[in-house]
Amino acid sequence: MKKRWYDYLWIASLLYLLLGFFNILFAWLGLLCFFIPLIISVVSGAKGYCNRYCGRGQLFGLLGGRFGLSRKKDIPGWMKSRAFRYGFLAFFMAMFLLMLWNTYLVFAGAQGLRQAVTLLWTFRLPWHWAYHGALFHPGVAQFAFGFYGVMLTSTVLGLITMVLFKPRSWCVYCPMGTMTQLICRAKAGKQP
Repeated sequence: MKKRWYDYLWIASLLYLLLGFFNILFAWLGLLCFFIPLIISVVSGAKGYCNRYCGRGQLFGLLGGRFGLSRKKDIPGWMKSRAFRYGFLAFFMAMFLLMLWNTYLVFAGAQGLRQAVTLLWTFRLPWHWAYHGALFHPGVAQFAFGFYGVMLTSTVLGLITMVLFKPRSWCVYCPMGTMTQLICRAKAGKQP
């Protein structure tokens, strides 16, 4: 099968994680993974991003499929359920809004910059080596630390479910996939 340019977007996903490790400001690039799927689903009414362009899904497919790091077991039914997927989306969005609130507090001067990445919404990992300057307002860096934490957390969750179940099991309950699915259903006039 002939490879297309978008078959290599897993490299961008991996590169994103590596760049953010060395310079946290690269975390801003992750907004592309946030807005592009939404724009594609609003414009086309389809989940084209998830099915074709998602570098993270490709990375899990590569690691779990070609490299055999997956048990290739079916994901449990409860993880496929609407209740779990919508609940996880709500939880993920609440954590995202909390991250935005912390960014606002730094911009407003009510809180200092925390040079840490929170993994799995619980573990604060010092990440001081990844921010070097005063070129931007500390709020810019705070957003980057928070957003990188969100992206790293979702990658870790995806890796865990990749190992335990099928390679792209993360895609079943991915918050972006759930949001794009809701948009597609709304455009088609279907109930969520």
